[in-house]
Amino acid sequence: MANYKRMFLDGYSYFITVVTHNREPILIENINILRDSFRESKRYYKYDIEAICVLPDHFHMIIAPFDVKDYPNIIKSIKYNFTTKYKINNDVSQSFSRHKKKMQPVWQKRYYEHTIRSQKDLYEKMEYIKNNPIKHGLVNVWNEWEYSSFMF
Repeated sequence: MANYKRMFLDGYSYFITVVTHNREPILIENINILRDSFRESKRYYKYDIEAICVLPDHFHMIIAPFDVKDYPNIIKSIKYNFTTKYKINNDVSQSFSRHKKKMQPVWQKRYYEHTIRSQKDLYEKMEYIKNNPIKHGLVNVWNEWEYSSFMF
């Protein structure tokens, strides 16, 4: 597995994509756990969410961390908090298959990150996030998708 170098540039926003393990479609049915995970991460790290869209198996967001060195920890915190609560909430049985599933990872190990360096870049990423539910065939128009910051 390759080692990726991430750039840490003060004053920039970051486009982030985080995907579930094996693209399991668990996020929408557990949206409250995901929301709690974001709230919990904000207790420890200061950042603004400039845009976000949650789909069944991944989410895209643009974040502006107050301290650029925190952004990997922000993602780690969100993933950790979600994983912990998700596994507790879904541990209703001690069957072998349930136990085996509990041992599987919830997220892909890596996430995609892109430093936004211009207004044009920001606009393109915002449009991508806004239209992602259409791309995946979940809705016909962007404002039908309720799990997006563009609905507010």
